[in-house]
Amino acid sequence: MSAQGPLAGLRVVEIADETAEYCGLMLMGLGAEVIKVEPPDGGATRRIGPFAGDDASDLEGSLYFWHYNRGKRSVTIDLGDERGRDTMLALVGSADVLLRSVTPTTLDLCGLDPEELARRHPELVDARMSPFGEDGPWAHYKGSDLVHLALGGVMANCGYDREPGDGYDLPPVAPAMWHAYHIAGEQLAMGVLAALINRLHTRLGQAVTCAVHEAIAKNTEIDVMNWVMLRMPTYRQTCRHASEAPNDIQTIASTKDGRWYMSMVLGGSDIERTLEFAAGYGVKPGGTLEERVSEGAGRSVPGTTAPDQRARVATETAQRLIRQFRYGRLPWRAAQDAGLLWVPLRRPEENLEDEHWWARGTFERVEHPERGESYAYPVNKWVSEVAPWRAGERAPRLGEHTAEVLGGLTGAGPAIPQPRVRPRLTGLVSRRGRPFAIEDVKILDFGWFLASAGGTRFLNAFGAQSIKVEWATHPDTRMAAMAPVGGREARRVATAPLQPVHDANMGGQFNNKNPGKLGLALNVRHPRGLEIAKELVRVCDIVAEGFSPGVMDRWGLGYDVMRELNPRIIYIQQSGMGQKGTYGRFRTLGPIAASISGISEMSGLPEPAIPAGWGYSYLDWIGAYSFAQALLSALYRRDVTGEGQYIDASQVESGLFVAGTTFLDHQVNGRRWARYGNRSPHKPAAPSGAYAGLGEDRWLAVSCHTEDEWRALATVAGRPEWLEDPRFATLDARLANQDELDVEVGGWVAGHDPSALMEALQEAGVPAGLVQTAEDRCDGDPQLAHLEWLTEVTGAKIGTWPVAEVPARLSRTPAHIGGRLDRGAPCYGEDSDFVLREYLGVGDDEIASLRDEGVIE
Repeated sequence: MSAQGPLAGLRVVEIADETAEYCGLMLMGLGAEVIKVEPPDGGATRRIGPFAGDDASDLEGSLYFWHYNRGKRSVTIDLGDERGRDTMLALVGSADVLLRSVTPTTLDLCGLDPEELARRHPELVDARMSPFGEDGPWAHYKGSDLVHLALGGVMANCGYDREPGDGYDLPPVAPAMWHAYHIAGEQLAMGVLAALINRLHTRLGQAVTCAVHEAIAKNTEIDVMNWVMLRMPTYRQTCRHASEAPNDIQTIASTKDGRWYMSMVLGGSDIERTLEFAAGYGVKPGGTLEERVSEGAGRSVPGTTAPDQRARVATETAQRLIRQFRYGRLPWRAAQDAGLLWVPLRRPEENLEDEHWWARGTFERVEHPERGESYAYPVNKWVSEVAPWRAGERAPRLGEHTAEVLGGLTGAGPAIPQPRVRPRLTGLVSRRGRPFAIEDVKILDFGWFLASAGGTRFLNAFGAQSIKVEWATHPDTRMAAMAPVGGREARRVATAPLQPVHDANMGGQFNNKNPGKLGLALNVRHPRGLEIAKELVRVCDIVAEGFSPGVMDRWGLGYDVMRELNPRIIYIQQSGMGQKGTYGRFRTLGPIAASISGISEMSGLPEPAIPAGWGYSYLDWIGAYSFAQALLSALYRRDVTGEGQYIDASQVESGLFVAGTTFLDHQVNGRRWARYGNRSPHKPAAPSGAYAGLGEDRWLAVSCHTEDEWRALATVAGRPEWLEDPRFATLDARLANQDELDVEVGGWVAGHDPSALMEALQEAGVPAGLVQTAEDRCDGDPQLAHLEWLTEVTGAKIGTWPVAEVPARLSRTPAHIGGRLDRGAPCYGEDSDFVLREYLGVGDDEIASLRDEGVIE
């Protein structure tokens, strides 16, 4: 086996700003050669901070550029002259992937429109990231990290609790540090990998496009399906899930030295463990415990149900215990050993001191010879011994590789590898009327919750077939955003929130996470059930699971067993902290992963304010994206080499991977992370914030990075005096007087409809966006409607409902979220008979016997 990245031998030519550089970083880490094309005076992201020594004039000193361009090669080309354009086209002719940041006015490359480029280079994967899409009513709008997070719905889910008996007195808070472009980059990378797999077998490339706005709008956790199914609004809460039923139970508690810990109580067993653990330290419950209520046949998603009185008592007991300790002395590892969801809210740089990440190779030191130093970078999103991530060298100096790369151009196109594994081509087309990107791939899917089940969701949409395995004693999170009493017709005419049904087969969240999958109810703990699972391993290409480390091994389904059954099997195991390392059976889910990774501490108002954290499980979603990328890259490698592999994935690792700038700032400048609310210190903007307008909880996000944008804002506002005020005369002056500037801009916005202001500002060239709720996105966003961001699928009991489509659009083999089956998520055990009959050849009599024995349902 060759221990190199799965994309080794591929060339990516990147012409990108901050919207797509992260995608290029991931492709480099997976083994591709990434050539970054810059103008002679340097790419724009060399001017994004923080900077080494805080010297913003040094084009080689941007820590942002260091992180997002690690391992890439810099080529300078002047596209303003004919010779430069010819050179650019020759370089593109050598590429497997062209990665670009585009707008509707920059789609052409050196005079070639996308169609002509495809005709010249039919094998090219042309990957394009745009702010709002390449056409549509908002295609010309200007975006920023803040504005995208507002319009995409993330900000509406993130921030602080309401004032008691009143509305929100603080603005929604955008998650920190380029969150919008991480989400969109993850989605575009998935599309590129699917297109590369398809190219192996067809010898044809295609366009892969992604709109940042669409990617963000689908990334929130519960709000869209709550609105789609029940017309149910969602409310943001301090450092915990936005909820349809807001409550005053905090999930974080302060230690007595002013740091924070997360403790979550999900169900009856958590309550009992919490009270027992606290009693061991002499802390008794402060309330009366009610009888435990059964959770039924399906788990609820956190944030979708109000905590009961038992959970309230347990949570408050945990917080009283936490308050008795200093941050560094609290026995949280002992709590984890007791089965509790407890972790510290770390600052991101504190992870550099954790031996677990060094044992996994999450961090690797990269030499900076010009500085005589090496710095630790996060370089892994998962662990694979046979296909490791590539750390690469430090980010390139401007034009460092120009002579070498351009001098090596031969005029020959890329050499597409000859696959060793060829799928059985079925000729199946999706509802889109086109073939799928992936053919003849079967997944034995033990995934659950979002981070793992969501990952196989994307492969299903690209054409794989997932067999979702559940058992009644261990069901997935089916109880959330339930279908309404009265069905789709009741929802059509509703003017207020509807009553949900209580049928575990009619959950809208489950439908959104698992469309197009086959449902198999299989008792793997039964000897015959284990044999059936092994037989399925023989005929499948992938085994995917999201349990705590060691569960599959205890069942007798470890990787060694699977590899004996099927040498080409790809086995992926995702947990919070990963299998390899020092943490063992660490218990986690999205908010716990976010807390220990540092990203919960990163978002919110500056200290001494409490961290705002995240109002949805971002590391569940980013874990799902990474899960899908790991599988797609492993399929590409398997088809090239004929080899399977084991992938040890970690949710927290995915969170560390996006926080590289904070680690560098700490190492280079000796600075620890400090929250900055909605401001933009690293790509300077002033104003930069969310301002309350007319209406309840209606906010306008505005970010002015340039003098032209500032002048346009003042003109639209009818405030010429702003332009004459010395406090606001320059960007530096406005940055120095942001508090006063916020008062002025906030006073203007307060008297207007923020939606109308957004339209006026955007037409004047100012990045601005309404902080959109799920209602806004589902019922009022013309760009999302134009992009057809939701797709109707039909489930056996739930009926026909919209779910989120894949944001990465493949021109020749478009994804379809309903998959090969063109349907919604399966009912529990809906396809048990079909799977056994069609995949294993089991007869009807034996199927009946298996059901009688409790092996299947």
